[in-house]
Amino acid sequence: MEFRHLLSFIAIAEELHFGRAAQRLHLTQPSLSAQLQKLEKSLGVQLVARNSHEVRLTPAGREFELQARQIVAQLDRAARSARATAEGRAGSLNIGYNLPASRHVLPDALVRMTDRHPDIVVSLWEKRTGPQLAALSDGSLDLALVYGHPSTADFRYRRLLHRVPLVAVVGRRHRWADRPGVSFAELQDQECVLFAREQCPSMYDAIFRAAAQSRISLSVAQYADDPGATAHMVSVRPLVGFASLPRAISMGMGAPGSKSVAVKLLDPVPTLDLYAVWRSAETNPAVAAFLDCVESEESDEIDDARPETVAAIR
Repeated sequence: MEFRHLLSFIAIAEELHFGRAAQRLHLTQPSLSAQLQKLEKSLGVQLVARNSHEVRLTPAGREFELQARQIVAQLDRAARSARATAEGRAGSLNIGYNLPASRHVLPDALVRMTDRHPDIVVSLWEKRTGPQLAALSDGSLDLALVYGHPSTADFRYRRLLHRVPLVAVVGRRHRWADRPGVSFAELQDQECVLFAREQCPSMYDAIFRAAAQSRISLSVAQYADDPGATAHMVSVRPLVGFASLPRAISMGMGAPGSKSVAVKLLDPVPTLDLYAVWRSAETNPAVAAFLDCVESEESDEIDDARPETVAAIR
């Protein structure tokens, strides 16, 4: 059975006249008759009965007409969907993101995306930088909103937000808990809880870069890949952890009832930049559509003077 045979049959069913159906399809009558015969032979049933006076559908023909129309309509929808996807007007998009992206990028970008491309289905996955880049490599993510950018030629990137500060995380009983800030050099005398570098390479490197600038060595006593686990660990032991300022605010560090406190790090203040990252060989046009909906904010930085920020780190 060929698709053109379905179209020929539907034309016959609508016209009930071989001459008019052939003219409509730009075929000769013998060619049209041959196509109908091939279709009936492939199905093993007679679809059209005709004599010198009339052309009519058999009961099998009437039932087949209904199914044939559905097949043609479905194929037409598939073709339209494929064209829309190729043009970036439809399709799907899997985006990974971190906390600053959730607060400072996604809200406005998703509104624009919905307004401009309502037929593109966007799925969101919150992950740390390392897992996002791994998912980007294996194709399970189309776009990553992460700290820092990879140096490999396999990816392209755009900076969205810069100077996201890092803070120290300590327990309520730690001697830094009531201080407004500490110099990074004071970490020389502290035991730290840190995460594996592959979880967030840019944050890990920012911490050790600040240590090098301060001419100190960090003493890492424990590892915890989850920010919540870090907060629990520092609440029971005199350890110092690290978090981005947005993460500290979201976890309510320093708020009444919280067992952990965020303390400003100074001289230097380790900071991170937020990037959109995608594959260099990306073929999903929805990626470009989303990037067009994202406003690059290279002159912006996280403001640590807002009242809610001050409250979170006191």
